[in-house]
Amino acid sequence: MQRLAIRGDLLDLTDDPGFGAVESSAVRFDADIWLLVEDGRIAGRSRTDPGEGWTRIDHRGRLITPGFVDTHVHMPQLDVIASYGTELLDWLNTYTFPAETRYADPAVSRAGAERFSDALLAHGTTAAVVFPTVHAVSSDALFDAAAARGMRMITGKVLMDRHAPAGLTDDVAGAERDCTDGIARWHGRGRLAYAVTVRFAATSTPAQLAMAGELLAAHPGVYMQTHVAENRAEVAWIAELFPDARSYLDVYHRHGLLNGRAVLAHGIWLDDADRARLAATGAQIAHCPTSNLFLGSGLIGWRALEAAGAAVTLASDVGGGTSLSMLRTMAAAYQVQALQGVRLTAWKALHAATRGAAQALHLGHEIGSLDVGCTADLAVWDWAVGPVATHRDALARTLHERVFAWMTLGDERNLAQTFVAGTSRFERRTPECRDG
Repeated sequence: MQRLAIRGDLLDLTDDPGFGAVESSAVRFDADIWLLVEDGRIAGRSRTDPGEGWTRIDHRGRLITPGFVDTHVHMPQLDVIASYGTELLDWLNTYTFPAETRYADPAVSRAGAERFSDALLAHGTTAAVVFPTVHAVSSDALFDAAAARGMRMITGKVLMDRHAPAGLTDDVAGAERDCTDGIARWHGRGRLAYAVTVRFAATSTPAQLAMAGELLAAHPGVYMQTHVAENRAEVAWIAELFPDARSYLDVYHRHGLLNGRAVLAHGIWLDDADRARLAATGAQIAHCPTSNLFLGSGLIGWRALEAAGAAVTLASDVGGGTSLSMLRTMAAAYQVQALQGVRLTAWKALHAATRGAAQALHLGHEIGSLDVGCTADLAVWDWAVGPVATHRDALARTLHERVFAWMTLGDERNLAQTFVAGTSRFERRTPECRDG
């Protein structure tokens, strides 16, 4: 039996803390305690050194959280992150589609998947819902890379049979065959799950959307991921392409794509009927704040979505998003809400990037918390890095004030170590990390 004990300040959320409450019973914080891990799963906590028989890692003075869950991110778009000057549709044509075309090459896909998986781990993200490209080889490469690292990965080849360059389009029959093969090969293998991946409604014909709905019906437990209502010009285009649909979201509903395992990125330009539809079907919105700000897409109505009963999780959306860091994502989410007169607490933001995301993906029993029995996907953080953040941390009067400063001033430079199922997969070597 593998036995690992990690010492530090443990923080997670036991429930949704709601908006606005800086004091919440949902916050679970234990300062300077040993987290016990047996055979890759969390086994308990100990106030005292567990002694011989345990591999001890002393991170006292550091923060330990569950590994982050990023519910929407694009593997090939590391190539185009921080590209200047366009809104969504121009950005896709100018930067994204040319970059994705290169992933038809198996060597490019393999190198990209390795780079991307390591980058997630170096940002404290241990589970993700990911877009590869239209090429089946890109999703195979990503599944391979995630499996080699033991990560929880949800992905699947992208469906696009129109309104894209020739090197990025498929056809209904070929896409169905690739997806069916991918589901048989990868879904349920270890910590991997397949997602029927519709790029967005504009790039799939009605026939392809119908095929995607049939795949979901034929394979219960498979996920669906796509984009919805991100940009006003995009919404207008969808209305032209699907004049019989009540709304952008209704396009997906009509084709059987909305269910409790559907992850729809953005969801900015939705109305009350759309929000009610999300709640009725159990589909979640992956909120991508750095992307929405960078591309000028708009400000999500998070509170309105939750008031209607819809789930909202947090996502980096690289490369429209500007960082794989979920700390930066949480800080940007605070700013998006502040622009609408809503105050997002550190607790609410952290919940949406950990337990809340896990529960929305039906994985709350496995990831997103420090509950006994969960997989030991963990991130270890310095509370503060640099003179400004260190000074601010020292002046914090309450736990929320301290965590909010960590969230607002921190990023991947705060990360000391990442564990996946109790195995160290990233470590920033410093004198302060004492292995015992």
